[in-house]
Amino acid sequence: MADDFAADVLICGAGAAGLTLAIDLARQGASFRLIEKLDDPFRGSRGKGIQPRTQEVFENLGILNKVVAAGGLYPKQREYRDDGSYADSDVVVAEPPTPDEPYHQPLMVPQFLTEQVMRERLTELGHRPEFGCELLGFSQNEEGVTARLATKNGEETLRVRWLAGADGGQSFVRHTLEIGFPGKTLGVRAIVADVTLSGLSRDVWHRFGEGDMERQISVCPLAGTNLFQIQGPIPLVAEIDLSAEGLTNLFAARTGKSDIVVHAVS
Repeated sequence: MADDFAADVLICGAGAAGLTLAIDLARQGASFRLIEKLDDPFRGSRGKGIQPRTQEVFENLGILNKVVAAGGLYPKQREYRDDGSYADSDVVVAEPPTPDEPYHQPLMVPQFLTEQVMRERLTELGHRPEFGCELLGFSQNEEGVTARLATKNGEETLRVRWLAGADGGQSFVRHTLEIGFPGKTLGVRAIVADVTLSGLSRDVWHRFGEGDMERQISVCPLAGTNLFQIQGPIPLVAEIDLSAEGLTNLFAARTGKSDIVVHAVS
């Protein structure tokens, strides 16, 4: 007897990768379900750089103009010296487009805005992610995959032709299939925080203590928002106060400046 498939593809993870696959499947008329275990979209900036080749993909998906409108170009970076002086430089040297590389400038778009544009495109194509829906387990044979889901309405079992794991670096799908993740551990721990603050301008990417793993900290204005993204290495095991007051104190300790004040952590 033929399999009774609920959909061609079950996509686990509704971040940028899962949304890209969903948009492409929707354009091809393939049936799918796009699930995400979080109850709502992730709010962080995460990867804020849209690289030139990614822009080609977004053009193909029909969203490049909206992504461009959501963000902006990278500002110059300003490296502060210990004596209070600084030097400005371009993050990326501008080059003219060529037929084989039509886009040369990376865009700055916080990931939550990129994913918002992608969800809107998916809605135009008649589909939406299912938030609060988690993959609990799955088994497969030559014909397809049987998946168990925890949904807001209880547990569900469905049969699909394919399961796509787009569920991040700690992928449940990858771990279940015992697929390796080649690479190396850098032995570095860092913070990335989206905040509102005063005391720094929004026209440059501010960088303090470059190369010093105990003092280094950078503050980048996030295009398309009123937020700044803070990045900096921290000790491997120490507790870090990530409140607005704690980050304000971290700035003072690392930069010697008392006028940089974090007002809220997004």
